[in-house]
Amino acid sequence: MGKVIDCFAGGGGASTGIEAALGRPCDIAVNHDPKAIAMHRANHPATHHVTEDIFEADLKTLVGDEPVDMMWASPDCTSHSKAKGGKPRERGLRILPWAVHKHAKELKPNVIFMENVAEIQKWGPLGADGRPIKAREGEEYNRFVDAMGELGYTFECRELSACDYGAPTTRRRWYAVLRRDGLSTRWPEPTHGDGLFGEPYVPVSECIDFSDVGESIFGRKRPLAEATMRRIARGLRKFVLDDPSPFLVQIGYGERPGQAPRIGDVHSPIGTIVAQGVKHYLCTPFVTKYYGGVTGQRADEPLHTITAGYGGHFGLVTPFITKFYSTNTGHRADEPLHTITTSPGHFGLVSAFLVKYYGTSDAQSLKSPLGAITTRDRFGLATVEIDGETFCVSDIRLRMLRPEELKLAQGFPQDYIIDRYDDGTPVPKAQQVRMIGNSVVPQMAERIVAANLGVA
Repeated sequence: MGKVIDCFAGGGGASTGIEAALGRPCDIAVNHDPKAIAMHRANHPATHHVTEDIFEADLKTLVGDEPVDMMWASPDCTSHSKAKGGKPRERGLRILPWAVHKHAKELKPNVIFMENVAEIQKWGPLGADGRPIKAREGEEYNRFVDAMGELGYTFECRELSACDYGAPTTRRRWYAVLRRDGLSTRWPEPTHGDGLFGEPYVPVSECIDFSDVGESIFGRKRPLAEATMRRIARGLRKFVLDDPSPFLVQIGYGERPGQAPRIGDVHSPIGTIVAQGVKHYLCTPFVTKYYGGVTGQRADEPLHTITAGYGGHFGLVTPFITKFYSTNTGHRADEPLHTITTSPGHFGLVSAFLVKYYGTSDAQSLKSPLGAITTRDRFGLATVEIDGETFCVSDIRLRMLRPEELKLAQGFPQDYIIDRYDDGTPVPKAQQVRMIGNSVVPQMAERIVAANLGVA
């Protein structure tokens, strides 16, 4: 097989998928960011790494007279994404697809794969204010497609969601296949869905450590924003008070190698009950956004897109129900996670603890000191009926999703290295999240490459 090149390689999402599809590593990976290259090198040591601006990289010299079978290109999407809102775009980033044309002209790869946000199809010139000119949307995109056609490439594109192909994220992106080998483009068939076909969606619950429930949202040194509190409240109502399908999480134990995680269905037998205390928690998770016009998503859905913006974009809200003696609201943990962004604080874990409404446990109002405890305990945030018994919310806890959890939600394998560079230097958490959010979902690269290069 000829050379395989990953342009805009970043932390290695596309390279990971390509390697899985072809059974061999990429020959060359290019990125201008030495930190991205250092993380890529830690996971793909057999690849030749080029730390240089993609326009300046001399790939022709590296390749020599050898043919190039394929090239993957995921130009920076931030200046095309609708997540940027009405902010001015960076002209330098918007021209990056033309680097694909430059190297295609020089190297003549048989197949080129591209990935970007769907808004790239509206790529057009910017006005004096740095904002896209509405009347000229798509002008530059069409010019690029035509220019690739002049080089002998056929062009096909589709918008695909990663959750349909087995990744625990809903991340939806534009993918393009450009061929000059005379063969037809093939698109992989979806393998997962909502019950209509194939396997069910991979839930985000598989990526989350539910033993760490975070800290109480009450009494924080820095109170949560009012909008965040409203979203938590809406999610709590929908996925705790009104949700009919909670699940069980067993905490306090690890798993033996090969043993399934201690998470079970409430309709199945419970695991061994021991004498060391309460180990089973009834859990109804949901994910809440920290900003934007939505409430959140269920935790049994794929994660929404992980973006590059800094700050708390998403919080995973996980209400736990504990029985001591007897604009988007969120999503359940048995659904894929919504798109992961590059912000280090986009997702957080919130746990709503419920105690039996009548009993000896201390439930209290969160707005005033606890009054006298009577035999009919009525202190609490809210009440919920479960199998004919009344429980009340006693606390709500929150933590951010860790980079390791987001890595799994983005579809990276468990052993993928994100916490250190190839020389062993630790990677700050913010940088880890940025690398994840900027990465291609590995499963998508694998499926598309395999479909078009004839690899099962």
